[in-house]
Amino acid sequence: MTSSTGSTTPVSSTPASPTGDIRDLVREKYGAIVEGSKGCCGEEAGGCGCGDCGDTRSLGYTEEQIQAIPEGSNFGLGCGNPLGHAAAKPGETVLDLGSGAGIDVFIASRDVGPGGFAIGVDMTPSMVSRARANAREGGYTNVEFRLGEIERLPVADASVDLIISNCVINLSPDKPAVFREAARVLRPGARLVVSDIVLSRELPESVRRSVESYAGCVAGASLKDEYLRFIREAGFDEVEVLEERTYGVPETLLPGADPASVGDSLRSMKVRAVKPRA
Repeated sequence: MTSSTGSTTPVSSTPASPTGDIRDLVREKYGAIVEGSKGCCGEEAGGCGCGDCGDTRSLGYTEEQIQAIPEGSNFGLGCGNPLGHAAAKPGETVLDLGSGAGIDVFIASRDVGPGGFAIGVDMTPSMVSRARANAREGGYTNVEFRLGEIERLPVADASVDLIISNCVINLSPDKPAVFREAARVLRPGARLVVSDIVLSRELPESVRRSVESYAGCVAGASLKDEYLRFIREAGFDEVEVLEERTYGVPETLLPGADPASVGDSLRSMKVRAVKPRA
């Protein structure tokens, strides 16, 4: 399948960080995860915030899905299983925003079958390289991994039946652009199903200004109502919260804040929305 870049939308200014653009910090963080093969979990990793270090089953993945994914495709970076609510159908084209090493793309490829196609887009070169290697080693013929930013998707207009994303959109400094791009590439009547981190109330200033908290899926999270508004303003209908639960993060990502009072403001949420047919 040949990639095609559609029209782009301007991206707002990003928070300053020691390495420049916040995207650079995120690339560095996730590139280090790939190179170290440590994922987010374990003593050496120290927990990264973006991901649930518990049993993958607790995120909604079935035993069949867990057994089927290629080794090296799961770094423990998700906060849910968007495909558990997406009902991907044979023959469909699925797009994963921020696909990492490919766990959800590989699961989607099984759901859509040989007549369908699963695409992953990620901005971290080493993640894309790892995902492509996983695809080659696993003999997958109906997947493709593309290097790109989710605010400027390297995907053609109205070419996708289903968009998924797993704990990634919170990292974007321009979330409205992400949802506008999602609407652009989806076919009329197609759907969006994402798992992500949102807030029930504002975070303390000390946390919001921490670049490590941003890269750790904390400081960049939007208030729940704001996040849902971004989806609606991008043109989606039938916006529905499917699941929501408290989401814990390492105390190191809550500088200058009381973990007991801040931690319960972080929520893992699954959302479904539909692009109107007309």
